[in-house]
Amino acid sequence: MNSLILNNSLRFIGLVLLQVLIFNHINLFGYLNPMVYIAWILLFPIRKNKSLFLILSFLLGLSIDFFSDSGGINAAATLAIAFIRLPILKMVLRKTDFDFLLFNLRAVSFSKAFIFIVILTIIHHFIVFSLEYFSLNSFYPIISNTILTSVFTIIIIILGIILFSKKK
Repeated sequence: MNSLILNNSLRFIGLVLLQVLIFNHINLFGYLNPMVYIAWILLFPIRKNKSLFLILSFLLGLSIDFFSDSGGINAAATLAIAFIRLPILKMVLRKTDFDFLLFNLRAVSFSKAFIFIVILTIIHHFIVFSLEYFSLNSFYPIISNTILTSVFTIIIIILGIILFSKKK
């Protein structure tokens, strides 16, 4: 149990530092910044306390906002995907609640894990860019930034999960 808390704490701190120190400064093609910190939400154990998970997800987004000076946009987006993570997972896996007690993202088939990651990443990025532009006149930039940044983020998250996870 303590190992699980330690792993999640180190992943939290590591992803915040990676995001703030490296990924926020990439600017691929002048505007694409991968948001890999959402991997913490994707990998957090399902069987844990949902209230604690929502608070920690909010703090994750707030940490990114603090260092990025983005005014709460990331906190709102991370809280939103943390809240809808379980219903999305139920939709993707099509299983009952009982099956989620032993859930591990790395133990699911690649196609289902990929769909889960894609859906949550696109929702997160859409919320971030919608709040950033905050105008219906900016619909095209919101959609294009959401899609392009999501592709970049998904590639990095999947590579990270493959490279840094233990085989079970």
